[in-house]
Amino acid sequence: MSINDPESIARMLDAKIIAVVGLSSDPSRPSHSVSRYMQTRGYRIIPVNPNETSVLGEKAYARLEDVPEKIDLVDIFRRSEEAGGHVDEAIRIGARGVWLQEQVVDEQAARRALDAGLDVAMDLCILKEHLKRG
Repeated sequence: MSINDPESIARMLDAKIIAVVGLSSDPSRPSHSVSRYMQTRGYRIIPVNPNETSVLGEKAYARLEDVPEKIDLVDIFRRSEEAGGHVDEAIRIGARGVWLQEQVVDEQAARRALDAGLDVAMDLCILKEHLKRG
């Protein structure tokens, strides 16, 4: 497996439950518009943001480890220097994949996720990839 492997991306787009780290209730933020799009396409979106209580009609959680259900994919909308901790959290909770959004790059964290058996997308937009395959 490798970062941005087409088969890995296809598997991640087959996810049902996506935890979105950094999801904001502000409609002008990319995390909000991308998550809203994915929600309209049938994905269950779980907001992970300690500054929110509810986003897009879903209860928000402070940390991935606080989410009480199984997460298929962790989509990360945080600065590159903050992404690694969330990748490690995704590994700990047993997520099947991690998706680092456009301009979110952490090669070491991506390698840790691959080594743990997770699918990894990095510096890609999940909405754009979904549209390509739609």
